[in-house]
Amino acid sequence: MHLRRRLVDRITGSWMVISLITILLLPIIIGAGLYYKSIPILEEHSLWQLITSSEWSPHKGNFGFWPYISSTLYVTLIAFVLSAPFCLFAAIHLTEYASKRFVRIIHPVIDILAGLPSVIYGVWGILVIVPFISKHLGPLFGEKTTGYSILSGGIVLGIMCIPYMLNMLIEFFRTVPKGTREASLSLGATYWESIKHVVIRHSRPGIVSAFGLSFAKAIGETIAVMMVVGNRILVTANPFDAGYPLPALIANNYGEMLSIPMYDAALMFAALLLLVIILVINLGFRYLIHKTQKL
Repeated sequence: MHLRRRLVDRITGSWMVISLITILLLPIIIGAGLYYKSIPILEEHSLWQLITSSEWSPHKGNFGFWPYISSTLYVTLIAFVLSAPFCLFAAIHLTEYASKRFVRIIHPVIDILAGLPSVIYGVWGILVIVPFISKHLGPLFGEKTTGYSILSGGIVLGIMCIPYMLNMLIEFFRTVPKGTREASLSLGATYWESIKHVVIRHSRPGIVSAFGLSFAKAIGETIAVMMVVGNRILVTANPFDAGYPLPALIANNYGEMLSIPMYDAALMFAALLLLVIILVINLGFRYLIHKTQKL
């Protein structure tokens, strides 16, 4: 019996180690595969030229990725700015102020929103957000626009991020010990002061983590953003102009224009850029989490 238990423990421990190593190696394997497929274009063009150039003429052998990179970051930044404050205050209300009955009702709604396919958000964006921007919001700011714009992509993407970010924030706020809140109130703090100085302060690493994971996830969203962003190769600071994010570039063109020399390598390089951007953002937020844990 003792020998059998030791054997089971060894097998279980080995599987745990194998699973951990596999998870750790997956990003490296994916990155190595994308880099290998990108070698042809990296041999023809310098990395700096590919990243900073705005000229995109595959038939002439010109592959400038800066319009795609800027559109990706711009759309994601708009989504983050719109969704992060909303999710933060909504999570505070649901964990600190809302009744248990209301929370029981709202949780299935959040789960349904999280489970909706992105194409549904895209269709909704075409039917609601695009006409609203073209007929009302654009003219309000003196902009003539079709509605298919970076702003439309940011709004749709921000709404897609809400259930994912909100669920994480709710769970982090629930981990704050009840006794900590009560101790703050017993010292004379108001309820909002207790939330601001105790609950939020205690949950800062979790808040940063929720924001970071949501931001990184938003960068890779494809279908919904592709349907409303306009898919126009353009470097602009005007949110009412169309854009063309990296995921849309890959989804729109892979398998259709691969007869063009270097096009396959260019799309693989776009995927590699996306992976690197997400990696850098995650590392940046990990650093912020580390700093907030020390405060």
